Amino acid sequence: MNDLHENNLVRFKNISKKKNGIFANFKVKGVRGGTSFSASIAVDLDAADVHAGDPLERIIEECARIGVREVQKSELQFEGITSI
Repeated sequence: MNDLHENNLVRFKNISKKKNGIFANFKVKGVRGGTSFSASIAVDLDAADVHAGDPLERIIEECARIGVREVQKSELQFEGITSI
């Protein structure tokens, strides 16, 4: 169970600065019910109510909490074969 793929964990990657803000980036990999999944999550520091001058641990924790919450609330839909 030491593998990220088996634990369904969110792992911090980096903090990046783009034109429209500063983002904390996370990587998600896991297996559930015979389905393997991977995703990337980018959380705007302003949306997390943290600033670039805050301790890195606080930035990571707040952004991870928001990222996980929003992904869990999302309702994904299959696009369908006709769009291909």
